[in-house]
Amino acid sequence: MIFIKFFLFILLTLSSTVLKAEINISHAIAMHGEPKYSSNFKYVDYVNPQALKGGKVVFSSTGTYDSFNPFILKGSAAAGIGNLYESLTISSSDEAFTEYGLIAEKIEWPNDRSWVAYTIRDEAVWHDGKKITPDDVIWTFNTLMEKGHPFYKYYYGDVLEAVKQSENKVRFNFKNTTNLELILIVGQLPVLPKHYWKDRNFEETTLEIPIGSGPYKIKDFDSGRSITYELDPNYWGVNVPIKKGTENFKIIRYEYYKDRSIEREGFKAGDIDFFSENSSKEWATSYDTPAVKNSLIKKELIEHENPQGMQAFVFNIRKDIFKNRKVRKALAYAFDFEWTNKNLFYNAYKRSNSFFENSELASFGLPTEKELKILNAYIDQLPKEIFEKEFKLPKTDGSGFIREELQKAASLLKDSGWDLINGKLINRNNGNRFSFEILLVSPAFERIVLPFKDNLEKLGIDVNVRTIDSSQYQNRLDTFDFDMVVSTFSQSLSPGNEQRNFWGSDASKTNGSRNIIGINNTVVDLLIEKIISAKSREDLIVSTKALDRVLLWGHYVIPQWHISAYRTLYWDIFDKPAVRPKYSLGTNTWWVDPNKEKSLQERKKSIQ
Repeated sequence: MIFIKFFLFILLTLSSTVLKAEINISHAIAMHGEPKYSSNFKYVDYVNPQALKGGKVVFSSTGTYDSFNPFILKGSAAAGIGNLYESLTISSSDEAFTEYGLIAEKIEWPNDRSWVAYTIRDEAVWHDGKKITPDDVIWTFNTLMEKGHPFYKYYYGDVLEAVKQSENKVRFNFKNTTNLELILIVGQLPVLPKHYWKDRNFEETTLEIPIGSGPYKIKDFDSGRSITYELDPNYWGVNVPIKKGTENFKIIRYEYYKDRSIEREGFKAGDIDFFSENSSKEWATSYDTPAVKNSLIKKELIEHENPQGMQAFVFNIRKDIFKNRKVRKALAYAFDFEWTNKNLFYNAYKRSNSFFENSELASFGLPTEKELKILNAYIDQLPKEIFEKEFKLPKTDGSGFIREELQKAASLLKDSGWDLINGKLINRNNGNRFSFEILLVSPAFERIVLPFKDNLEKLGIDVNVRTIDSSQYQNRLDTFDFDMVVSTFSQSLSPGNEQRNFWGSDASKTNGSRNIIGINNTVVDLLIEKIISAKSREDLIVSTKALDRVLLWGHYVIPQWHISAYRTLYWDIFDKPAVRPKYSLGTNTWWVDPNKEKSLQERKKSIQ
């Protein structure tokens, strides 16, 4: 009996040691590999820790807003409202995917990634001085999952529960151990104050100034027209290493403009301090001004290494006319990118050939052996072209004469049951005309869409181009009430759970999801799960390339273009760190130089 007791004691001791060894405790966590910055780091490489705090800057936005609650489907949230809130962790901008503790001082997780726990910093408080607690975190998670934007249900769908472990520790338990990204993305959860929201209706829009924990508070606002934020002098996170040297502006103001053209003129008039130009035409032609020539306005094309995702004409395949893959392929022949790029964009763009453009995640050529190991499992459910051909978009000579391309389109349409009768494309089975609407939110895009419309009409297709205001547009996207739109699917270097929201079958049936295309495809769902469960960076890349091929050969969109650079313009009042972050523009690390600001006012007089 003594021997048995001794043996059990040894066994329990060894088991306890093993269990303890399996628990990781750190200041940060990386998706793959180790964090760049060690536990004793003081600040990241792309900030100036001595940056001045102060000054006022004016940014801009188009449209309007009607809510200070960005976490629900209803309403249009005010620009910059995210500055009011902090999360448990925050990503660095010079790594593919690493999360560093923010509200959380420590992160704990087992090797099997079945849960993650966060120890909350003692100094982390709300704007009213009350301490952030595990109860706030738990309430936030449950509320967002139950009442928040549908995005959260997809993003955190594999989280089983959030539980309180102590007065300063909260733990998230997971439904499985295959979703390896969960231990990182749970930390991205914006934490909201339970005591503020408990007597308020979370599901409704509001213009009541909320309480947060972020570096800024709302100073004042003019509903739908402007909003001003002020740096909180008591912000608790100012010395947290990952935040050091960031959020340097004392006052940030967002002015709203009806459209981009008015917004652009507002910048050139000096009413806005910073402007990001999205039009190649305007970039090439609209800034030959004394302010630019004399460097009062800095005009910079800044190369970057960010994935560009996919900007495209997007089909709503819930519509009968777009359910046939061959029909969608046919319509791609009507978009003359080469002519558009030459005549409208000053050859500023590259054609997008991937949903993960400008990254190592993009597929190209024929599938590799590693990709085939994945794709062969679904060979009977996929187009045979995936295995036999390199995906290539139609390419023209840029002359505008695309007779050959339109002939190919006409042939595909005929094969799909559409006949050209008296100049109109008629469905052979039901006698319906081929007619649809391209819905836009910006008048500036009409000049791009109209040549596409003209080419489609040569095929006998009736096309209506309609431009509506931003709130109407968002509502129609949220309810999938459209035929075709122009949209962008942004991507990161570490795709994961958000792919369910982009392409997942469940998301196709959920209003407000990003699956505006309406993809309901078992193979796509399975490939998404492979990405989420990838155990190494190599596995992630291969799985993402496989998904990319399936999406491309599905012809769910007509790809447009991309540019791997920021087009930035700003009045000469800013100073910046010597090192720019690898994966962002990093304006949150800039600061206002008082000497430059004073000099600018004098220099403006010389060009007036």
